[in-house]
Amino acid sequence: MRVVLADDHPLFLDGLKNLITSRGLEVVGTACDGWEALDRARSLNPDLVLMDVQMPRLDGLAATRLIKAEMPRIKVVMLTMDDRNESLFEAIKSGASGYLLKTENTDVFFQSLLAMAEGQAPLSAGLAARILKEFAEHPDDTRKVAPEDGLSTRQRQVLAMVASGMTYKEVGAKLNLSERTIKYHMGEIVQRLHLENRSQVIEYAQRIPLA
Repeated sequence: MRVVLADDHPLFLDGLKNLITSRGLEVVGTACDGWEALDRARSLNPDLVLMDVQMPRLDGLAATRLIKAEMPRIKVVMLTMDDRNESLFEAIKSGASGYLLKTENTDVFFQSLLAMAEGQAPLSAGLAARILKEFAEHPDDTRKVAPEDGLSTRQRQVLAMVASGMTYKEVGAKLNLSERTIKYHMGEIVQRLHLENRSQVIEYAQRIPLA
């Protein structure tokens, strides 16, 4: 199994890499934030990305959504110290194949990863029941939205221009729209791409073809 590791703590990243390698898995690349994880997934085409939830620039949840939308074959398993329900459910809705706590026993951790080959979802103890309960109560929450494919033609035009460095006023003049309308479109784009702010959207747009 070819693996990419994504975590912003170098000591943990090195330790995890050594552990995984000693168990016979191949670590083909590492990343220290969500954007790097997306780049590594694109360039290295791994079987699995082990993704930290909390990372700078782009967090693991947003990175998972982008990876799964563009490369659905790649499996993503979240690694975290956080077992709060909201993070767990958001990870699964984002397309993650599993959710493992960093406090997990080493043997159990690797057994969970290897179980993916048999179609099982790697989840730390007690988490599976919580997921089933949540989705049984809120079945509509399981739907996923693809990133840039969900943008309208106009939104893609606006995004491409803003990402090229044009101001909202300049984009509005080019498209015969008001500056207020351009701001509205950018707000919609942020939501549809499931990102957090304009800066993240622009950085993402600079990495994908919008034509």
